[in-house]
Amino acid sequence: MYNARVRVEQEGWLKDLEHVADRLELSSEARSAATDLFLANVPEADRSKPAVLAASVYAGSLVASDGRTQCAVAEAAGVSRLSIQQRWKALLADAGLEPPQW
Repeated sequence: MYNARVRVEQEGWLKDLEHVADRLELSSEARSAATDLFLANVPEADRSKPAVLAASVYAGSLVASDGRTQCAVAEAAGVSRLSIQQRWKALLADAGLEPPQW
């Protein structure tokens, strides 16, 4: 979990997350889940934040049953699909959620 200070410190990144969510036309539930996942897993290094942000958006869309493809999220976030693929399951596991078993 995260505290209010983290939300304030990451305000710029949360604006980026909202921009990506707007491009993907995500539901408010998916946006909320993505925000929670991102804030609970903010990496120390700024260079890692875009990938975690994108993985959070992808995972949040799955949680809210508003799924988008990894490719669509990667394009909207400006990261590689591989960046999302390598991180989204760990984000869900850290949140106590089980990834879908397709």
